[in-house]
Amino acid sequence: MPHVKAAVCHAFGQPLTIEQVDLRGPEMGEVEVKLAACAICHSDITYMDGGWGGSLPAVYGHEAAGTVTSIGAGVRGVSVGDHVVVTLIRACGGCANCTSGAPYMCDTPYDGDTGPLKTADGGKLHQAMASGAFAEKVVVDQSQVVVIPADMPLDAASLLACGVITGIGAVVNAAGLRAGQDCVVIGAGGVGLNAIQGARIAGARRIVAVDMSEAKLAIAREFGATDGVLATDPEPWKAAKALIGRGADAVFVTVGSAKAYDQAINYIGKGGNIVLVGMPHVGQESSYELGNLAAWSQGMVGSKMGNTVIKRDIPWMVDLYSQGRLKLDELISGRWPLEKINEAIADTKTGSAKRNVIVFD
Repeated sequence: MPHVKAAVCHAFGQPLTIEQVDLRGPEMGEVEVKLAACAICHSDITYMDGGWGGSLPAVYGHEAAGTVTSIGAGVRGVSVGDHVVVTLIRACGGCANCTSGAPYMCDTPYDGDTGPLKTADGGKLHQAMASGAFAEKVVVDQSQVVVIPADMPLDAASLLACGVITGIGAVVNAAGLRAGQDCVVIGAGGVGLNAIQGARIAGARRIVAVDMSEAKLAIAREFGATDGVLATDPEPWKAAKALIGRGADAVFVTVGSAKAYDQAINYIGKGGNIVLVGMPHVGQESSYELGNLAAWSQGMVGSKMGNTVIKRDIPWMVDLYSQGRLKLDELISGRWPLEKINEAIADTKTGSAKRNVIVFD
C-alpha cells in the first residue's frame, strides 16, 4: 500500500500525531482524492475528545475538497482530474431512505475499521465518518463526492462538505422556511452563520442571532442577521420576541448544548418549530411541557446534515457562491498546515474561529 501523511488519534482527549499511514487504492465504486483542504468541524473535536465514543486509533476529518487521482471499477460521473467536494454522506442508493430521497439517512452501515486505511505496520486504523480526511489523500465511495468547477478555490469548496450544507439545509430543507417568515438562530459559530445565510437566501423577514459574544453577534450581522441578542441575558427570548413582534416561526439550535435546547421553546410562536441541528454529547437530555406543544401546534424536527441531497444541493450552493450571494471565503478564519493541526484545533475550541482549514501542499 502507498503511504500518506495523516493526523492520527490514538487516545481520546490527547493531541493528534502526524505519521505515515497506509491507504489502499480505490476498489469497486470508490474514488481516490488528493486533498487540497480539510476544514475542522466541531464534530471532529467531539469525537476526538471522546464525547461520542468510537474506535481508535482513528483518522478524523470529514469536510474536504481536492482532485480525483484514481477511480475504481464501476464509478460513474467522476473522472481523474476532476475537482470534488468530499462529504461524509455515504449512500448505498438502494435502501428505503435512499430510494425515498433521504440518502443522508442511508440505512446501510459502514465499518470504518475495515476501510481503506491501515497503520504503517498493517494494523487497524479507523476511517472516521467514512472519510478520514485529516490526511493527504482519501479513498471514499463515489456517493460521497460532488464534482465542482475547476476554478473554484478548494479551501472554500471544502466548507460545502458539512458546515455550509448543514446550516443552509436546516433552513431550506428541514424547516422549509418561507419568504417573510421569522427565525431565531441560537449559536453564531460555523453552522449558525450558515443557517443565517440560509435564512437570508430564503427571504426571511427577521433573522435574530443569539450568542454569548457581542463579537460573534457582529459577525452574524455580516452574514445576514437582522438583529442580535446576547444569550447571557436572563431571558433572551423576550428580547428576541420584542424584535420580531411575536414568537419565531423557526428556531435553529446550532450548538450542542442541552441548555440551549431547554430554552429554545421560549422563542417560538404559535405553529413554530424547533429545528435540532447541534449535537450534544451522549447522555445529555432536555425536557418540555408537552401540553403547550400540542395546544399551540408547535413542534420539533431533527436535521441531519441539513437533510442534504449532496448532488442536488451542493451545485446550487456553488452557483450562489459564484454569484457572490453565498459567503464562503469569509467563513475561513485561518489556514493551517497539517503539522499544526493541534494548534488549529485549540484555536477552534476557543470559539472565536468561524472555520479553521487544514491546507495541503
